[in-house]
Amino acid sequence: MLHGTDAFPYCTIRRYGGEHAAHAHDHAQVLVGLEGRMELEVDGRPAFVDATCGIVIPAGARHGYLALPGARFCVVDAPPQPGTDRLRRFAVPPGARRQLGRLAAGPHGEGEGDGSGGVGRGEMQAGPGMWTAPIAHGVQVAAQLQALWAQAPRILARRALPLERLQQAVEAALHEPWPTARMAALCHLSPQRFHARWLELAGATPQAWLRGLRLDAAERRIARGQRLEDAALACGYGTASALATALRRERGTGARGLRRAVE
Repeated sequence: MLHGTDAFPYCTIRRYGGEHAAHAHDHAQVLVGLEGRMELEVDGRPAFVDATCGIVIPAGARHGYLALPGARFCVVDAPPQPGTDRLRRFAVPPGARRQLGRLAAGPHGEGEGDGSGGVGRGEMQAGPGMWTAPIAHGVQVAAQLQALWAQAPRILARRALPLERLQQAVEAALHEPWPTARMAALCHLSPQRFHARWLELAGATPQAWLRGLRLDAAERRIARGQRLEDAALACGYGTASALATALRRERGTGARGLRRAVE
């Protein structure tokens, strides 16, 4: 069902989980990834959309999909028009992704996803395994995205990065060194290619992501009462002083503040 008028596209933030049988719409649909990845089959052709790209599904095209819980997308329902008459995947620049992320977290959006699959703020269940939330100024946002998909370069299919497996491996051994080459090896990519793919997908370098994981884990340990020295060693910092400096620099807090926050 088309959410806008017959003349104008309209967009919402939607969250998907699970496998859904093939179906078709009388309007074109454009999905731009915010979080996670969706595997699709569109008129018998394999396709995907993740946080680096968008995809145009023409009106009348039969499409089924599989998405892990928590996958979030900006979805545009648009009347058939030039640029939506064929299946194509297009690049979404980091700046446009950041703008969409801010809109998704706005007062009329669902807020930031946590990957848990739980119901987000302002969401309504639109069907089995699908939730939708309004987006502020949806018609105007859809018009901006329309300009994007009309001009953005097409991108080719590629193997998905095993994000969940990588995060599990890193979190299980935070006390060990994790150079980019080690992470790349787990993804069967060269360090250079892995760095480029990660930067494109996450908008941050692999080492910046790693620092975030280390600090998240350290904050949890300290808040539970663990000594700063022990938390530092468990999370990959050589000394308590190094961890304390990182917490002040990147999180604006210290061990005392973390413990007070849970008292």
